[in-house]
Amino acid sequence: MGFRSIFDGEALKSELDNAGINPHFIPYLWKHVVQNPECKWNEIPSLPSAAYSLLKSKFVPLSSSLHSVSHSTDAVTSKLLIKLKNGAFVEAVVMRYDSRLGKYGGETRSGGLRSTLCVSSQVGCKMGCKFCATGSMGFKSNLSTGEIVEQLVHASRISNIRNVVFMGMGEPLNNYSALVEAIRIMTRSPFQLSPKRITVSTVGIVHAINKLHSDLPNLNLAVSLHAPVQEIRCQIMPAARAFPLAKLMDALHLYQKNSQQKIFIEYIMLDGINDEEQHAHQLGKLLETLEVVVNLIPFNPIGSLSVFKTSSEANVKCFQKVLREQYNIRTTVRKEMGQDISGACGQLVVSQEKRATGSTALLTDIEDLHL
Repeated sequence: MGFRSIFDGEALKSELDNAGINPHFIPYLWKHVVQNPECKWNEIPSLPSAAYSLLKSKFVPLSSSLHSVSHSTDAVTSKLLIKLKNGAFVEAVVMRYDSRLGKYGGETRSGGLRSTLCVSSQVGCKMGCKFCATGSMGFKSNLSTGEIVEQLVHASRISNIRNVVFMGMGEPLNNYSALVEAIRIMTRSPFQLSPKRITVSTVGIVHAINKLHSDLPNLNLAVSLHAPVQEIRCQIMPAARAFPLAKLMDALHLYQKNSQQKIFIEYIMLDGINDEEQHAHQLGKLLETLEVVVNLIPFNPIGSLSVFKTSSEANVKCFQKVLREQYNIRTTVRKEMGQDISGACGQLVVSQEKRATGSTALLTDIEDLHL
């Protein structure tokens, strides 16, 4: 099978158990690799003597490499192009924020500088959403647990990551076991991310949603809904045919009953497709029995693939007003970041084009909505 990433946690523990080596030192090992990603096994002090030969024969500190980093002219967004051991590439995006620029309950937020990392779970995606660049790639492969976690390792060399969102390339719940293990690793030493600062986005894989809370309690669930009725959903999201809207809503009600947490609804605004006032009313009625936050997302062009147009600002404001005032649904409009480096929502598709670097600035954290 070849060398595995040291962050393939279950494989590492299994190999150590089989060799009769106590795996208690794994967090220490991970911390050393995070701090010294170029390290050699014999450079790590104080490991059990038998561990050195096992690590050397079966594992590598990192199975992927940071191929390039593109910095947006918005001065707060960076896109990482990461090369996997099989030669494929995936992308991850770092977005920098200042908590003090945000508001919660009318009050200035506490805290300071932090960053959110948008990670990928697959190479390509089989969902085929017509407004998403990743969907145009088709499905190539699932990422391993180690390849998912290593995106956090690479990003940590660029910025101090406090939030992680699974909104990059791929459908996270179609790579369920690797997703669950990766998040469990991210919430343990040395990363110590709070589950409340991790968001998993899905187009609505019902059977996976039904077991997500028991496997990963306290994290945030975001659903890429994008239409208030099944007919429009199927038109722009072919995979929706396998997950009827009625069954998806049943799954969300059950998830909320068990988790007692708000659900985040992602809704891309497509001119003349799903952005009219009647659609806002349909969405309001669909969601009025759930505790949700709706995030309206301006459509980001994807070059020659763009058969859709971005909704007008007037339509977006009207849509937001209907949901807020007539259905009392908290509704925000996402501030887009990184469009010039194709790092914004729906734009991730593998490209090795190199771009100029930029400086770092601050803005309010859109991921504060998830905290």
